[in-house]
Amino acid sequence: MNTYLLLKTLHIVSSVVLVGTGLGSAFYMFFTNRSGVVQAQAVVCALVVRADWWFTTPAVVLQPLTGLLMVYLAGFPLTTPWLMVSIALYALAGACWLPVVWLQIRMAALAKHAAATGQALPAEYWRYARWWERLGYPAFAAMAVVFYLMVNKPTLG
Repeated sequence: MNTYLLLKTLHIVSSVVLVGTGLGSAFYMFFTNRSGVVQAQAVVCALVVRADWWFTTPAVVLQPLTGLLMVYLAGFPLTTPWLMVSIALYALAGACWLPVVWLQIRMAALAKHAAATGQALPAEYWRYARWWERLGYPAFAAMAVVFYLMVNKPTLG
C-alpha cells in the first residue's frame, strides 16, 4: 500500500470514528436526558466524556493531519474551493465541539453529584444540556457537508 492510500484509509476511518462517536454520544445523551433517571444520566454523561477523550480527540487530530498530507501528495492547492469550504466547515464543527467538551465535563460532574446525593439535577445542568444540544446540530450538519465535499470534490463558484 502506498503512502497516499495509507493516509486515505486513516482519514476515512478517523472520520467515521469522529462522526460516529459524536452521533452515538449525542443519541444516548439526548434520550437519557429525557428519561429523568439521574443515575442513568450520571453514567451516560461520564461515558460520553470518556468517549470524547478516547475516540473523538484522536480523530480530531488525525483528520487535518492526514487530510493535509493527502492534499500535498495529490497536488491540490489549498485554495481549491471545495477544499477551502471543507476546512472552514471542519473549523466550524471544531468551534462547536470545544465548548461541548467543557459542557459535557460540567454536566457529568453535576449529574454525578446529584446521583450521589439523591437530588434532582440542578437548573445549571439543564442550561448546559440545552447549549450542548444547540451546538451539536451545526457541528453535525457541517460534518455531513464535509463528507459530501470530500467524496464529490465539486466545482464551486
